Amino acid sequence: MAKIGIVYLVGAGPGDPDLITVKGAKCLQMAEVVVYDRLANPALLDLVQPWAEKIYAGKEPQRHRLDQEEINNLLIAEAQQGKTVVRLKGGEPFVFGRGGEECLALAQASVPFEVVPGISSAIGVPAAIGIPVTHRQVAQTFTVVTGHTADDPFGTNWDDLPRSGTLVILMGVKHLPQIVARLLKNGRSPTTPAATIRSGTLPEQEFVVGTLADIADKARHLPPPAITIVGDVVSVHEQLATAGARFLGHDQAVANYQRLY
Repeated sequence: MAKIGIVYLVGAGPGDPDLITVKGAKCLQMAEVVVYDRLANPALLDLVQPWAEKIYAGKEPQRHRLDQEEINNLLIAEAQQGKTVVRLKGGEPFVFGRGGEECLALAQASVPFEVVPGISSAIGVPAAIGIPVTHRQVAQTFTVVTGHTADDPFGTNWDDLPRSGTLVILMGVKHLPQIVARLLKNGRSPTTPAATIRSGTLPEQEFVVGTLADIADKARHLPPPAITIVGDVVSVHEQLATAGARFLGHDQAVANYQRLY
């Protein structure tokens, strides 16, 4: 019987290819097969050996090239042929990345695997424009939710979310008006600071800053992928900007503000 291979679930980070971990880069360099998603920066494939097989799994909303079961079976089949496989996933595999499902499938098939964590966009993208998800005397907790699920875009139980602290909403820009309405209904103040960031950490990064009262309107021109941060920590960005700090997308943010007002 041929020696079984191994699968590395590698987090690609929030967008900028330089933000992959050193270990993640090493895994790509030794991979024989790479199965990658849409949100993994394609520049990372330059780290892969030219002879290695590269398989695009898609994962676009409602347009998956491979469904999850097919991906699981593919990882198992390639590893059972003795290959070193990298499953390259945007952000962090265990934060709305279905990494746990893939690990369970591999474990049930007795396929060795290792998780190589990545920087989650829930933390890395806000940081890219000077928003900390926690800040002393401002926010000691943060909550990360998805604004979109395959079965129900409002499947998140918004009623159970805390009314204070930082809220990070992934994949929710399409439904932002409805999400904001739910947050206001459940006790968040309309004056709560908020920001939406598109293509965070990338050269095309774009963002808007406002409050729950106006963020949906300000963000209406931003296409996915985008995340929204709600909470007083957003004010840290404005303090940094006032002090002269500049971030990718700053000029576009100013232009958007001037166009709206």
